Amino acid sequence: MMLRYALKAVRARKGGFLGAFVALMCAAALITACGTLLETGLRGTIRTERYAAAPIVVSADQNVHRTTVKHKKGKTKVKHKAKPIAERAWLADDLATRLRGLPGVRRVVPELTFLAQPLTAASAVEKDRPAYGHAWDSAALTPYRLTAGRAPESDTDLVVDRHFAERAHLKPGDRLTVQSTRSPRTYRVTGIAAPASDVSHQTSLFFSTAEATRLAAHPGQVSAIGVLPENGADVRTVERAVTEALNGTTAQIASGDERGPVEFLDAAAARIRLVSMGGAMGGTSLLVAVLVVVGTFALSVQQRHRELALLRAIAATQGQIRTLLGREALIVGAAAGVGGAIVGLPLGSWLYDRFVALGAVPSTLQHTVSVFPLFAAVGATLFGAWAAARISSRRVVRIPPAEALAEARVERTRPAWGRTLAGLVLLAGGAVLVAVLSRLRTEPASTPVTFLAVVVLATAVSLLGPLLVRAAAAGLAGPLRLSGPAGRLARANLRGYAARMASVVTPLTLLVGMTCTVLFVQPTLGNAARAQAREGVHADYVLAAQGPGVPTAAARALRTRHDIVTEVVRTTVRVGLDKYAAQGVTPAGLSRTWDPDVTAGTLDDLDSGTVAVSELAADQLHLKPGDTLRLTLGDGTPVRLTVAAVYTRGLGFGDLTFAHDLVARHVDNPLAASVLVRTARTQTQLATMLREFPAVRVLAPAEADSLRIERQQANAEVNLLAMGLVLAFTAIAVVNTLAMSVSERVREFAMLRLAGATRRQVLRMLRTEALSVLLLATALGSGIALAVLTAFSVGMTGSAAPAVTPLVYLTVVAVAGLLALVATALPGRVALRTRPVLVATAKE
Repeated sequence: MMLRYALKAVRARKGGFLGAFVALMCAAALITACGTLLETGLRGTIRTERYAAAPIVVSADQNVHRTTVKHKKGKTKVKHKAKPIAERAWLADDLATRLRGLPGVRRVVPELTFLAQPLTAASAVEKDRPAYGHAWDSAALTPYRLTAGRAPESDTDLVVDRHFAERAHLKPGDRLTVQSTRSPRTYRVTGIAAPASDVSHQTSLFFSTAEATRLAAHPGQVSAIGVLPENGADVRTVERAVTEALNGTTAQIASGDERGPVEFLDAAAARIRLVSMGGAMGGTSLLVAVLVVVGTFALSVQQRHRELALLRAIAATQGQIRTLLGREALIVGAAAGVGGAIVGLPLGSWLYDRFVALGAVPSTLQHTVSVFPLFAAVGATLFGAWAAARISSRRVVRIPPAEALAEARVERTRPAWGRTLAGLVLLAGGAVLVAVLSRLRTEPASTPVTFLAVVVLATAVSLLGPLLVRAAAAGLAGPLRLSGPAGRLARANLRGYAARMASVVTPLTLLVGMTCTVLFVQPTLGNAARAQAREGVHADYVLAAQGPGVPTAAARALRTRHDIVTEVVRTTVRVGLDKYAAQGVTPAGLSRTWDPDVTAGTLDDLDSGTVAVSELAADQLHLKPGDTLRLTLGDGTPVRLTVAAVYTRGLGFGDLTFAHDLVARHVDNPLAASVLVRTARTQTQLATMLREFPAVRVLAPAEADSLRIERQQANAEVNLLAMGLVLAFTAIAVVNTLAMSVSERVREFAMLRLAGATRRQVLRMLRTEALSVLLLATALGSGIALAVLTAFSVGMTGSAAPAVTPLVYLTVVAVAGLLALVATALPGRVALRTRPVLVATAKE
């Protein structure tokens, strides 16, 4: 019976439930979109291309491992954890010998994969088809077959894939300069090869075996080994034989879909990033959705206060009212959840495409969609709607019917003590989160706490809203009194209907606070890092490359002329399972070009057996000069190094600094990311000396800083996109709540018109109310953002100096104000169209 009443109520009050429906539908779409990203990270397929003809692929272990054993109460617990390394791990090539001659094995093909960038027109090498070099012997793994010309024989021969040849207009006999791991070299194109299967995510260049071995720069090692079974042999049987032959080694055997992550290491790493990104977006979206939906339902229930009070007065029990509101919420939630989940699917696909376009996710990780995100979104929407209805109806259900009828006409002057107490508790919780944030010194730890603190403080504002609105009305009493009748009416509404106004303040506060936090958190970190880099670079010029990096030969050419040259190679290493940004620098003359602000030890001791650490890393790892540090380099090689120095500028230069040669031997790209030059020559003279390296640019330090700004903006775009949907949802909630708040005041406007107020005066009163609410929400949202950003800045940079751009901040406030005024004016004009006498005499 209650379900039938609920259906009739929803049907009769479509306009009243529209706001809740819109909020729930947007929430469901947001949860679905984030769910598809999360599922792609967990279950997304990485299809193999290069290894299509090799059913079994042997590769090195791409993870570092840690096993902990705990003995407690006579029981032993063994926990194993693994984390991926940043570079490609290499295999000993003698493992291929073990596999040859195994039963069922027709051929064993060692594979070399290394950097090989053609120095040709930029349009020839597509962004989503990066170029790699291989030995021609490994062409059988795809397989590639010659369509023109012949295979490479000498060190200067080269075979290119057909797709690249067509784009670069190459044919056998042409010349092509390639920048690989060594100096650029010009090769003669001897052949064009085409793959037997689709290869759409890479460009392949094939060298002779001797040249590929030289360029790979890992003598005695291979990047993978492909195993081709005999015709008719059972792949599973051969795989078991390969596993037994490699027993006792760390080699990994992959077959089927497991071959894709071996080939595309960046896609395998992107899975973790996407899971983290999807989880963070989904979690923040869910918290924001709950806050917004509860506020929307509270306003909806408040608008029906008289109806519910009458039901109480005619003997409806508390349980019946709860059941009625719960069933209504479930009906609205089901419709909104299904609609939102359907809308969320294309939204998730659009998000994935944008992340791919920005380079945050490689296209080799295929977007995966199933029914699970849809079910999760519908379930979360149903639960959120039901919980919001229960929370919003607590007071009208619990108070006596007579008191409920009285409150239906006039709001309570004092908010419920439970609401105030809960608001104070959340305010204290937000303060604790801000204090914790000021102690966090790593970005992965601080980022989720940053946005959680904003949501918790905004929730506290929601609960304390009526008190804050009344306080604002008291504070604005003078200016509002001076603004004429409209101002006096607005002040009376702020004081008399504080709960209604508070429901509008909450989404506006959240919008301003969350937007400012999202926009300024990355610049705060980036500006501090750039400032440290500017202060620490003492070079006259910086060499940078338009391609993969600056070759060692360019630096050597300057050293022969007695210039001070520091090559910088960047990587990521792991200490235990913790990840640290690191760099390798040339020790000779280092103090002339680079100053990381050493506080202990000396950089004069930096060599292949030592390491310099930032103060952050020293604090986390409890290190000082002379201590031993065990770590895993980018390619999985474990080393033990002695700490030579501790420095402060870790944000600008990374937490660990090694000798250049140590790092260069253990990264996929050994070319320098930048080269610092101290010289008496001019910029033009340096450029002339380096003309044989056309991709190398000579920059002044200020120009190099501009490049860092561009990279920072690219990273900011990814973060802004990740949180942009949450901000859009909050903006929709602002418009939705304001429209609901104004639309239900039709009778009030009619009474004002009958009392002598003109239509213009009523609209002016609405504008004044909106501006008053906007002022309060801007102050609260700005205060929340400032507290959170300051704590973030203290923790991450050591100074209470968040990077706030005044123009951007004013734009945020202006957009919030525009939304508030438009969402107030349009429903207000619609409400004033009907003749006042008809509204006043109409049945409620």
